[in-house]
Amino acid sequence: MTISEINETNTNIAQPDLVSQFKTVIERRMLENYGKAECFLALGFHQGKREMFQINVHATQLPSLLRADPSDAIKNDPSSGKNRPVDKEHAKKIKQYIVDRVQAKGKWILGTLTANVSAQKIKIDLIWGSVYLVTIPRGVFLDITDGQHRTRAIQELIMSEGDGRDIISNDYLPITLVLEDDLRQCQTDFRDMAQTKPISDAQLVSFGGLGSDGITQKLVEQVPMFQGKTQKIKASPGSGTKFIYTSNYVAKAVSCAFANDPNNKLLDRNVEESAKLLSQCLNQFFSECSDTKSLFERKVEELTVDEVSAFKEDCLLGVSVGLEILGRLLYYTYEEKSNSFDEVMVSKLAKLDWSRKSPLWENNVVRLDTKSKDSTKPYKITASTSAVATAVKVVKDELGWRS
Repeated sequence: MTISEINETNTNIAQPDLVSQFKTVIERRMLENYGKAECFLALGFHQGKREMFQINVHATQLPSLLRADPSDAIKNDPSSGKNRPVDKEHAKKIKQYIVDRVQAKGKWILGTLTANVSAQKIKIDLIWGSVYLVTIPRGVFLDITDGQHRTRAIQELIMSEGDGRDIISNDYLPITLVLEDDLRQCQTDFRDMAQTKPISDAQLVSFGGLGSDGITQKLVEQVPMFQGKTQKIKASPGSGTKFIYTSNYVAKAVSCAFANDPNNKLLDRNVEESAKLLSQCLNQFFSECSDTKSLFERKVEELTVDEVSAFKEDCLLGVSVGLEILGRLLYYTYEEKSNSFDEVMVSKLAKLDWSRKSPLWENNVVRLDTKSKDSTKPYKITASTSAVATAVKVVKDELGWRS
């Protein structure tokens, strides 16, 4: 049944009084279907030769209303379901994203889910204009076209014990309902909706607002070494540019400075206070370090591409692993009780030789490359966890620091 057919069959109940029309349709369906079906107000629309309806569903209703039909990865048969095989880790990350945001007293958002159902299995009543009442009988499932991992994350929270259910007990999820029951078309719809470009880590940081993401955004503006010299969109600074870092490089250093872990999102930290504290520390370091002083004191407009390229090639602080090492070392200068970085210890770090040729980094993050095609650059950089840990230990031993 198309929207136009629904409109035609409901002309006999059209009334000029909108309130009366709402009461006529809704009261009738509610009484007819009490205990037998769920009723949802919906907006009807056309898209791509399709009839669709937009409904809002309470989070607690999702487990009994939505059904995923993933392909069987073990059988290696894409046609065995309407969606890709379930990625449990992906669903877990979505669930953790919601939990983290709620615990940090921040806002969260999930995109609209898309589901399909045969028009013969549900009832659609016109109320007025493009406003409809969609009645879905108990036992009728909406098959997920797009959003099975978001749905799984919500369902796991709803079915969990403890605080998980309370986190989303008052939230609704929008669903675009497509009147479609052809399996092949549903699979095509899923493919069409999955053609999205991955978001780079730099963009994820640049568009974040909490924890390490929020702190990073402020540092990029408050620290001259980062200001105008940090790529905020793409995944790498790129060659032949004046970008030295990416937002993601800085974010890892931020997490290391406060938690000694590049993956810690620092959601429990105050963004404004932490950014001010760390920017003061980094400004001290970069202004005192002989390897960075020149670039720190000059605006990006005053630099040449060749100068930036030379810095990235010659100094460990010109690459991601160098910032990570710096962050991990700053962690040992941070005093939690006073919520401050020890200026004397930071000065000692600034006085180190941060060039790639320094013995400090030899055979840990900077290693001899016997296969190098350029005899003037017979080394390569490694950012493995063990190499970084060794580099940090070498510096601590050099400075006589204890854990």
